[in-house]
Amino acid sequence: MNNFPTSVPTVEKKILHPGEYHVARHPAVLSTLLGSCVSVCLYDPAIRLIGMNHFLLATQHPAAESILESDAGRYGMGAMELLINSMLKKGARRERLRAKAFGGGNVLATHLEDLPARFSIGKINMEFVQRYLREDGIPLVAQDLGGSIGRHIRFESEDYSVYMRRIPIRSAAQIAVKEKHYFEKELKTQQEKKNVDFW
Repeated sequence: MNNFPTSVPTVEKKILHPGEYHVARHPAVLSTLLGSCVSVCLYDPAIRLIGMNHFLLATQHPAAESILESDAGRYGMGAMELLINSMLKKGARRERLRAKAFGGGNVLATHLEDLPARFSIGKINMEFVQRYLREDGIPLVAQDLGGSIGRHIRFESEDYSVYMRRIPIRSAAQIAVKEKHYFEKELKTQQEKKNVDFW
């Protein structure tokens, strides 16, 4: 007697752009290109659920207050909460979540005017991610942050590995152009929110 062949599940593939996040069940592969932006890769191994975001804290000056309390920091917290809440809705448990973080390179600064000397947007994003995860109690089990490089990452649900290829800054112009547009858009959004009068 011949058995019917077992169907192979289709692997979900998603490429993330600045400002996006995505959650997927196994089997799935999530990928993105990073310059000064950061991506947090979250997973719940008990239900084989993974998630990734891609965001940037848009600020032009080092914040005098805590980064988590700044306008840019509040945006970053929102980006993290969107990802986490989306995973919780699909059955993840906060205490089971594990994180890997990438990006935060000093790539964007060379393409933006009027930034203070030695001001690194990437560094601010890197510090935000590390502090947020620490204060939220989510273990950061792997990271590759900072430096003067871009990164291409691929997050696989098979074993929660993140495969990374480093991109020299001289080859990261395309990434910087996308992030510059995203950066300027977020700055404008923050300014518009400040100008709103509430009744």
